[in-house]
Amino acid sequence: MAQLFSADWMNEYKNAWNGEPEVCEKLAEIGFNSVVYCGFKNEENPRSLFIVENGVCVDAGAWSASAPAPNWDMRADPKDWLKWIENGIGMTGLGMAFMTGKLHFKVGDYKAMLKDPRMANPFVKSFGLMQMIGADKL
Repeated sequence: MAQLFSADWMNEYKNAWNGEPEVCEKLAEIGFNSVVYCGFKNEENPRSLFIVENGVCVDAGAWSASAPAPNWDMRADPKDWLKWIENGIGMTGLGMAFMTGKLHFKVGDYKAMLKDPRMANPFVKSFGLMQMIGADKL
């Protein structure tokens, strides 16, 4: 396993994403394109970058200041990320994490995404991919 949001971890995640038809193919059906950042609440800058073109991840790695502007920037405490990766999290759990502030979107409209099952279902499955690859403790 690799450390959460490291370049190695992000490339494992990219491979899992592109290998999961319920994520990449479902998002390709709606022409989903996004720049996604992930990181920790207590840090100004995100830790990782994930670029999706027509449902397929075309680039993933560590965030840098030269990264394109995000469509989504998800933040949580390290302990929460690791808990979700270890135990998994479903639609209800993600909703609770958002409502209680454990999962924060600095950029992106979480509520609008949840209202569209074409996006919501792959989003939940993408967290399952995180659980599948695991992560080293921070």
